[in-house]
Amino acid sequence: MCDEAADLQDVRTTVPRPAEGSVVDPIGLEPVDEVEILTLVDNVFDGLLTSDERTRRAGFGAGVTAAPVFEGGTTTVGMIAEHGFSALVRVRRGEQTSTLLFDTGLSPDAMVTNADRLGISLADIHAVVLSHGHFDHVGGLVGLAGKRGTRSLPMVVHPLAWTKRRLAMPGGARELPTLSRRALRGEGFEVVERRTPSLLLDGCVLVTGEVDRTTEYEHGMPRPHEAWTGSEWIHDPLVLDDQALVVHVRDRGLVVLTGCGHAGAVNIVRHAQRLTGVRELHALVGGLHLGGPAFEPVIPPTVAALTELAPSLVVPGHCTGWRAQHALAAALPSAWVQGSSGTTYRLAA
Repeated sequence: MCDEAADLQDVRTTVPRPAEGSVVDPIGLEPVDEVEILTLVDNVFDGLLTSDERTRRAGFGAGVTAAPVFEGGTTTVGMIAEHGFSALVRVRRGEQTSTLLFDTGLSPDAMVTNADRLGISLADIHAVVLSHGHFDHVGGLVGLAGKRGTRSLPMVVHPLAWTKRRLAMPGGARELPTLSRRALRGEGFEVVERRTPSLLLDGCVLVTGEVDRTTEYEHGMPRPHEAWTGSEWIHDPLVLDDQALVVHVRDRGLVVLTGCGHAGAVNIVRHAQRLTGVRELHALVGGLHLGGPAFEPVIPPTVAALTELAPSLVVPGHCTGWRAQHALAAALPSAWVQGSSGTTYRLAA
């Protein structure tokens, strides 16, 4: 655990270097029999989507709330959607099942409200993993703290997750909300800071740590995204605290879960392959950050690389953007699935 404050000056000496090929000693990621990814918060909710053999959808009727304009004083509601991401990850190996929370969404209440409507207890999670420090992935920690009381809960973060950031636009700079290490510890979270890969849940889940940047086209955030070094604002293209979750489903391959994918979807997948020595990509779920003019040129090479990897399931969410969604759906029609708050994706050996 790091007790020193994160310093963006470290970026100059810790920028990931290109690393081709396999690691000499691959990380021993234990294969699992089943993983379920429940999207508690995503940018979209579609109550008319239907379930199938690999997805379980939460439609209308997931909850009831007071509404005096209706006869009886109540109405049926679905899931909350917002510009944020949160996923509950259940991993089963043999008879043992463990649960992680990956990111917590934008607002204090969306994640916990959706969990309540689905009848999910957040008291059963074994740890929290934050993909990075951006506010649309950590805002729900407020609600989580209120739901679980003061019980200590491990939280894995990159030490740069506390970085103060802003968007320096032509009309003026807007500072982004900054996560507070002291406040989280005060709420009872056991904050564990790691730059390097971590194995959780008896070696069944890998947190990638900093991701090697090996592609020629995934360059990160545009010029307006800046970070405070302690003395000046500098361009922060890499968002070095970006990390992903990786699970190896027995006889199927890797399941990769991203928050925003600031490191680049292809960089992340290649990094996971290199760390584990597992070549097969079974599923890619989460934000791929391909929306908007700065990222749309990255769509064609990303789609081409993912098509070559031939995953069985691709669920682009959150910040992926509609152009990338359409491109991925066209290129991978049997693998692509529309994301939606309250959907569970089941992947089994």
